[in-house]
Amino acid sequence: MSRPRRPSLAGWQAIILHRPHPAVEALRRQLEALQITVRDVWPQVSPTDATADVVFFDADMGHDDQFPWPAGHAPMPLIAMIGSEAPGRVEWALGQGSNAHLLKPIGSTGAYSALLIAAHAFEGARAQQDDIRSLEVRLRQRPVVVRAVVKLMHEQGDDETAAMRQLRSFAMAWRMTIEEAAEAVCSNDQRARKGA
Repeated sequence: MSRPRRPSLAGWQAIILHRPHPAVEALRRQLEALQITVRDVWPQVSPTDATADVVFFDADMGHDDQFPWPAGHAPMPLIAMIGSEAPGRVEWALGQGSNAHLLKPIGSTGAYSALLIAAHAFEGARAQQDDIRSLEVRLRQRPVVVRAVVKLMHEQGDDETAAMRQLRSFAMAWRMTIEEAAEAVCSNDQRARKGA
């Protein structure tokens, strides 16, 4: 198993969504020591803040209308700042898509590990979403693969295995996915088929 890539945090921009509080100052000191630019906002994140690299948010006083994106769809890692371990508050933070957390009161440590964990979790979730979208596209394209195999069977008098092998051969020669090659076969793309 490969090691996760450690992001370079210097130069990141962080938003702290928290009412004025000593926890904010403690977190600010930690982040600035990591060369992260910090901006405090309250009571909500604006759409222009969606370009930040990370958002720390108050899970204790948080509410649904604080973010300009749908719950669970943040465009960056989220780190919940939790003082109350009431199940409803923790569930709300998780529902927002929190990738890591910091327990309050915040002292002089904790932000670095929370940042690394959040960045890793966020990238992992994003990669999974990309994989799911890719698989959904391929699944939607499966009927065209079946049509192409049937067409090749009919044209060449081959069985299903030989037709599928021929389609794979086309895909490799044309440097495209099997689904794309199937579309070319079904659309009678003579130009593409001559190149195989």
